[in-house]
Amino acid sequence: MISRLKKVFPTLEDGLLQDMEDNGHVRKLVKDEILFSAGHTVGDFPMVLSGTLRVLREDGEGNEHYLYHLYPGETCATSLTCCMSNRPSKVKVVAEEDSELALIPTFLMDQWMTKFQSWKNFVSRTYNFRFDDLLETIDSIAFSNMDDRLLKYLYDKSRALATSTLLITHQDIAYELNTTRVVISRLLKQLEKKGLLELGRNKIILSKGSLAKRLI
Repeated sequence: MISRLKKVFPTLEDGLLQDMEDNGHVRKLVKDEILFSAGHTVGDFPMVLSGTLRVLREDGEGNEHYLYHLYPGETCATSLTCCMSNRPSKVKVVAEEDSELALIPTFLMDQWMTKFQSWKNFVSRTYNFRFDDLLETIDSIAFSNMDDRLLKYLYDKSRALATSTLLITHQDIAYELNTTRVVISRLLKQLEKKGLLELGRNKIILSKGSLAKRLI
């Protein structure tokens, strides 16, 4: 596993990678498999080797809200926080596609913070990056119209899966954006008329022009 870790996490020190090799293990997830849910005690924190994970937050009524994606070379900032504070998870983490993770025992985190500078830097970058992600999500919820939120969601999912063709139902989108299927269907029709996407049966194709503009 160490060669894969070194390729995916090139900034980490050799001694740290060896610790991961000696103490961690690889877990495979299939598409839509849950890694852990809110309230779950995180015994091992995930380091993404391949694939993509989706991070969701559940409200008091059981509705789930999309927060961000995790890609190869990343870990979940909320998982790190829960591990270091010995608290249950505040989020749900689901495989967006078939994925592989290196699962590392949480007790190593404190040791690594004092032992490896590259780990301290990695954790700091993770928090900063996820903080920006969460601010963007908050801005989207607080200040954006639902059509803007919908487009952001579609673009994020397109980036996560590296494809402009999304195999997803209107109900699935409505569930993750905490709205109704009728609202999503109406907005998708409007976006299709604007030439931003094309609708098919349980399929959405983002236009290359709009996708390129979003990714610039």
